[in-house]
Amino acid sequence: MLAANHPNTFLDAVIFASLFHQPIYSLAKGDAFISPFVNKILQSFNIFPVYRISEGAENLKNNYDTFARVQQLLLRGKIVLIFSEGKCVSEWHLRPLKKGTARIAFEAWESGIDVKILPAGINYSSFRHFGKNVFIEFGNIIEKEKLAGHHEGKKLNTFNDILKKELSDLVLEIPVDDRNERKKVFELKSSRLKRILIAVPAGIGYLINSPFYYSAHFLIRKRAHGYYDGVMVGIMFLFYPLYVFLITLLVRIATHNPFSWLLLLIIPLTALSVLHARNVVEK
Repeated sequence: MLAANHPNTFLDAVIFASLFHQPIYSLAKGDAFISPFVNKILQSFNIFPVYRISEGAENLKNNYDTFARVQQLLLRGKIVLIFSEGKCVSEWHLRPLKKGTARIAFEAWESGIDVKILPAGINYSSFRHFGKNVFIEFGNIIEKEKLAGHHEGKKLNTFNDILKKELSDLVLEIPVDDRNERKKVFELKSSRLKRILIAVPAGIGYLINSPFYYSAHFLIRKRAHGYYDGVMVGIMFLFYPLYVFLITLLVRIATHNPFSWLLLLIIPLTALSVLHARNVVEK
């Protein structure tokens, strides 16, 4: 079981899922499951709801189904991702841990499931800008034996104390307005040769891809609030392929050149060049 901090909406789960060959099953706030259609989509991505009292007392009973499913997954040796803070806040700070991770772990241990908890810290250079750097670190595995001998009534608190100590070493503590510290921690400088080689494709990529990116940015910048990155990734995932196809089609119609279809590959590669050309940490 992965026990992680949660600074950046569903993007955290997507990034963790990309690191493992096995599928990752994760839990998300119940308010994300706003309709049966969305519910079906999220669960197809192995994301299951956990409801809080603020999301309706009538929904709390659904948590039993989710937790039962989690126990079945752990029994089958699957990887389950838990965001132990219980809330997503875009900041460089470890928030107080909820007891959900501890409860799931102890329920598994009491059922004879030899589950191991791997603390994981994820840190972003920015939460609202293109071309961010992401650092991920893993802590020491927490096993049942680490809790042996502790008072039964305090076992959840003891578990959280251990997990907090592990996560504190993995999650950066940086004031929101301290750009210099973020630059020192996150900036990855490219070699001069690399910058020279990708300067032209990066410039072309900026010109081609900026209309799409900035249109999406201005559309959501005042609406997405703490969900900016997640919404932006969703828009790019759904509509960027269409944008690339339309540009390619227009060029094909205008030039009648069959090699125009290569733009389907070239345009995304120029966008990748823009990523590699960026070194700075944005405000």
